[in-house]
Amino acid sequence: MSNQNSPSSHIKAAFPSEAPRAEKRRHQASHHGLELSDDYAWLRADNWQEVMHEGRAVLDDAIEAYLDAENAYTTREMADTEALQSTLFDEMKGRIKEDDSTVPAVDGPYAYSSRFVAGGQYPLVVRTPRDGGQETILLDGNLEAEGESFFRLASTAHSPDHSKLAWAVDTKGSEFFTVRVRDIESGKELSDHLERTTGGAIWSEDSTHLYYTCLDDNHRPCRVFRHKLGTSQEEDELIYEEKDAGFFVGLGKSQSGEVIFIDCHDHETSECYFLDARDNSSEPILIARREEGIEYSVDEGCGIFYILTNADGAEDFKLVTTSPDQPGRDHWQGLVPHETGRLLLSHSIFKDYLVWMERENGLPRIQIRNITNGEQHAIAFEEEAYSLGFHGSLEFDTEIVRFTYSSMTTPNRVFDYNMANRSRTLRKEQEVPSGHDAADYVTRRLMAPAHDGETVPVTLLYHKDTALDGSAPCLLYGYGSYGIAIPASFSTTALSLVDRGFVYAIAHIRGGKEKGFAWYKNGKREKKTNTFKDFISAADFLVAENYTSEGQIVAEGGSAGGMLMGAVANMAPTLFSGILAIVPFVDVLNTMLDDSLPLTPPEWPEWGNPIASMQDYQTIASYSPYDQISAQSYPAILAVGGLADPRVTYWEPAKWVARLREKRLDDNLLLLKINMESGHGGASGRFDRLKETALEYAFALKVSGKL
Repeated sequence: MSNQNSPSSHIKAAFPSEAPRAEKRRHQASHHGLELSDDYAWLRADNWQEVMHEGRAVLDDAIEAYLDAENAYTTREMADTEALQSTLFDEMKGRIKEDDSTVPAVDGPYAYSSRFVAGGQYPLVVRTPRDGGQETILLDGNLEAEGESFFRLASTAHSPDHSKLAWAVDTKGSEFFTVRVRDIESGKELSDHLERTTGGAIWSEDSTHLYYTCLDDNHRPCRVFRHKLGTSQEEDELIYEEKDAGFFVGLGKSQSGEVIFIDCHDHETSECYFLDARDNSSEPILIARREEGIEYSVDEGCGIFYILTNADGAEDFKLVTTSPDQPGRDHWQGLVPHETGRLLLSHSIFKDYLVWMERENGLPRIQIRNITNGEQHAIAFEEEAYSLGFHGSLEFDTEIVRFTYSSMTTPNRVFDYNMANRSRTLRKEQEVPSGHDAADYVTRRLMAPAHDGETVPVTLLYHKDTALDGSAPCLLYGYGSYGIAIPASFSTTALSLVDRGFVYAIAHIRGGKEKGFAWYKNGKREKKTNTFKDFISAADFLVAENYTSEGQIVAEGGSAGGMLMGAVANMAPTLFSGILAIVPFVDVLNTMLDDSLPLTPPEWPEWGNPIASMQDYQTIASYSPYDQISAQSYPAILAVGGLADPRVTYWEPAKWVARLREKRLDDNLLLLKINMESGHGGASGRFDRLKETALEYAFALKVSGKL
């Protein structure tokens, strides 16, 4: 195991005297009779909602000056890596097919797809006649992005009659999306502009109305509107409003196209309504009322609801059916029973087939059942670790569905699968223009012993010539929250580290669902520290098995995985040479105490509610990375954030770095990079994103002595 008190060699800052020091401004609060001191609370802009919309133009001068100083300092300290960053960028760009395109998806008389042009940052949305012919460009992302410092195309949706295209765009990084509508034949924009949406829209079946979800001032999706084309947004009909600030609202459409679903949910409870997509005056009808801890999702086919749920103790979920005329739980009929350890993930219904994704022993499968005769078969692969995705079809009456497959060594492959005769057709294999020989690399799935007798899956990728004698540096990635399982998929960027002798590893820690729902349940709320301990156990195991050595591991995680980074930096600092914390959720206690923030009320089921519960307060305070910073030496750290980020606000990494500068006992690299033009996802263009990755990997190489 790691000796958390042993000395470790780290890369020192070249210009420590130039490191910015944030001003300390006394700030005290009291909760449950406990005092909470936060001298860097001032970095949270009072007008944060306005900053998300308008950016730095409305940012407080002192906050702006501090963030600019941190960015300048990061540039100065990383100046010796500029040539390396350029090399890394060129490598990663060279692995991308610049004129790449998706496999066309057929829908009625047309086939829809997207493609890139060489040098273009954004996709073109196109269509051709179903059986081939002249291409029509429906939307050119590069043209639309001209003059914008940030441009994110969230979604496009063609109308059922194929005459119009709804598309959603964000030009600030704040994730407030505007939905626009284009006439396909003329190419002209219609007058319809729907502001402050979540980034998608659902068409009515007669192509005359759009359904969409609106965000409130605190960035919560809480209201569903019906918009008639040709009218103003002010005239839109409010058809559902969620009153509970802890619930988010989403929209979906059945595979048949006949039903629209409204989904209200937090992280452990859901409630769904349905409307007739063929009736523009229909009102939402409740399927089953919300019950704490009960989740369900719905699809429809041939007048039957197919429901995926954890009701009645089905921890790893089951499938049931019911009639839209009697949708409540009392009428649900079993279809696919619950099996402990086999987690049902999602489902789709076609005219003659039911398809669902499941995961067992950490590996995904696609199951297909003939509705008429009940025959069932699975699609699976034989590699130790792989990623499988189901993409279905745009059509309901079809025997052909689409899925994708990749592994750490195998580039992404797109297959069309015939559910009737069980044949698969390879439609596309990801091209790596600069070359890739899978035989040069090794991928493995290991099981690391955890602190409490559990075993943690760890996926590895390394070059076949890498010496496994403990001398190799390692990049260890982790997430471990919200039940999200990290796939063992192909990454063109990771090869830049692996080709330089790194072992690239993913720790599938508790808080995800890699080993079933219990794996998630045992990594949340009062059991959250299992997530951090699992990650440390995975690192210790890689050291014990000579894949790397103590002080040679760069840990990486983003968003909630950034919380993991802050926690392990506090708990086992000598184990790591560096920490890459990308949009890190590190100020957990203060954020969960601030119910005005976009994600706070819906997040309480995940972390606990420290406002209402003293026990939750103390639990969160015991691991919150910002609150647990102590007077000790830390690994080198690069924290990255986005000014307009509505999910992990910019002040979380800013405050974290400021307090680390105050408390730590070392001069190791401690860097903060805030993208002043973007949000949670970083830069918007496909090549600009690579520049950010190049900076992060240059940091990893620098702290590993690989410059």
